[in-house]
Amino acid sequence: MAERARHSGNWRRVGNAILGVVAVLLAGVAYVWLTLPDVRPLRTTTPSTTAFMTMRRDEAVASGQRTAISQRFVRYNRISPSLVRAVLVAEDAAFFSHDGIDYDELKESIEVNFERGQFLRGASTITQQLAKNLYLSPSRNPARKLRELFITRRLEAELSKTRILELYLNLIEWGDGIWGAEAASLQYFGISAAQLSAEQAALLAAAIINPRVYSPARPNARLLRRQKLILDRMERKTPPTEKPAEKPIEKPIEKIEKNPGG
Repeated sequence: MAERARHSGNWRRVGNAILGVVAVLLAGVAYVWLTLPDVRPLRTTTPSTTAFMTMRRDEAVASGQRTAISQRFVRYNRISPSLVRAVLVAEDAAFFSHDGIDYDELKESIEVNFERGQFLRGASTITQQLAKNLYLSPSRNPARKLRELFITRRLEAELSKTRILELYLNLIEWGDGIWGAEAASLQYFGISAAQLSAEQAALLAAAIINPRVYSPARPNARLLRRQKLILDRMERKTPPTEKPAEKPIEKPIEKIEKNPGG
């Protein structure tokens, strides 16, 4: 009898501990949800700065460097279709068909990282990358990732796919102090984003994986190889458009390494 009572007490303690953990987790999720940024103003306004710009500025100040930022906003229709296509091929081939999260790519990423025992491949969509750039940090802790997923869903709910792409292409980092397609095009090629050729667009898209290491101004062998892979994909597939029923671009035969991004 005493033995049964002792076991019953142990199970109650385990049950209470589990309930306590669940309550803490739910409270954490609720806190993250309630403190999410309001993304609705992004429908019509573009932020003058982002979390990533602020982070880079703080890093520069801490190291005693200059903090010059080059960024010029241009409308979606003033960005070369070749650049739009190249970025989609390189970063998020299923962009126009998913809801902000590419579950097939996520599953494959988890499998690859699990098999190799380390974080070698990311599965962030363009919307997830935009959420991170606008509001978050590059850290990979679970709380940050949860916020990213929630913000991603809000962005997809409130903004059109074209607007998400427009913001992404205008705010993404493309080198030290270089933000957005227009600034990158002027810096590296001396032309506007609207004038980019397919080769130039593919080179810019290839550099997204690590724009502070791979410079279109001084492309190394790896960057040129990525450019060729992207060009090959651009030539083989029909251009994606904002139509929910359209079949997404197929995954490349030879994987194009994506921005790990989180």
